[in-house]
Amino acid sequence: MDIQQQLDKVCARCVDLHSREELKKKLESARAEGRPLRIKYGADPSAPDIHLGHVVGLNKLREFQECGHTVVFIIGDFTGMIGDPSGKSATRPALSKEQVADNAKSYQEQAFKVLDPKHTEVRFNSEWFAPMRFEEVIRLSAHVTVAQMLARDDFAKRYADNRPISLVEFLYPLVQAYDSVMIRADVELGGTDQLFNLLLGRELQKVFKQEPQVVMTLPLIEGLDGVNKMSKSLGNYIGVNEPPREIFGKTMSIGDDLMWKYFSHIARLPEAEVAALQADMASGAKHPREIKDLLARLIVAKFHDEAAALAASEEFKRVFSGNQLPDELPELALSAADLEEGKIGLLTLITRAGLAKSNAEARRAVEQGGVRLDEEKRMDPRTMVTPKEGLILRVGKRGFARITFQ
Repeated sequence: MDIQQQLDKVCARCVDLHSREELKKKLESARAEGRPLRIKYGADPSAPDIHLGHVVGLNKLREFQECGHTVVFIIGDFTGMIGDPSGKSATRPALSKEQVADNAKSYQEQAFKVLDPKHTEVRFNSEWFAPMRFEEVIRLSAHVTVAQMLARDDFAKRYADNRPISLVEFLYPLVQAYDSVMIRADVELGGTDQLFNLLLGRELQKVFKQEPQVVMTLPLIEGLDGVNKMSKSLGNYIGVNEPPREIFGKTMSIGDDLMWKYFSHIARLPEAEVAALQADMASGAKHPREIKDLLARLIVAKFHDEAAALAASEEFKRVFSGNQLPDELPELALSAADLEEGKIGLLTLITRAGLAKSNAEARRAVEQGGVRLDEEKRMDPRTMVTPKEGLILRVGKRGFARITFQ
């Protein structure tokens, strides 16, 4: 691609860009020198799974790779043990080294479902932070002021509300910025909630006599609730490692207004095609469910394959339109030891089957009319169930379990 084509491709659909002119100059210099740009993207392995919210950034990285550039994917195994409050009102819980190591391994495997391994350099920031002496930490900290840190919205709000902010949290943006120095990043990508950290990377590179990186932010994707940023902790996520029918069913549950964002930033459908689908829905030429079915198939195919996408679509239609059971049902094996006088509490049954994370969540599902036993609705959370072989427990639209006895 020529320089203009590359610019048009990688700058599309971004939110902040500092700046397009700088990026153009970097592309021209890289071409003249016969080298690829180094595109930085960092991820703290705070959970073992990558969800569609992460895929927004991974897709943009893949576009840079398609233009011939190198992605430097930084696994924050060191920063993952600190906790980043970006866009949050409290510190993210710290993880042990073992948890971070396990999550990091999973992160890499999932990231390569989108990225091209041949054009990806994976780095762990413990490589330069673990051996750093405290004297070096103090010298690095001298380059940032408290006033600069309090300019960040989330810190400013917590400070104004008299809520605690630890010095460790102040160090986090500095640590992320220093990553850019260590890998000599040409461009850094992140969500809009990361803008402060990314810009700090530019400033720190100047201190170390490096050409400052171009900063590009991408939109945050709302999760299944349609309100909050997709998050594992909120449970409103779609994981890239989930089974095809889970990905399909969750995608079908999102609001009609949100699906255009998913088409654009997750499925990477060309904007002209997205606009055509919007026009078809507005005119009534296509039903929203038909369009959302296309979206769900595109997302499943992205992380599995076309056959899995088609099978998930057909099963969804059969189960949710025809009110039939899925082809495969998870089983909950019970024994006499699990019963009290031959019965088991409905809430216990739901949580044992893994269809709710807690009794409180199970209670809400029951009271909201979302629980059925052999298709008979159960509305009383105090219900005691006399289980029988093959009893079908259904919670919500996608939760099923078949009861068996050991």
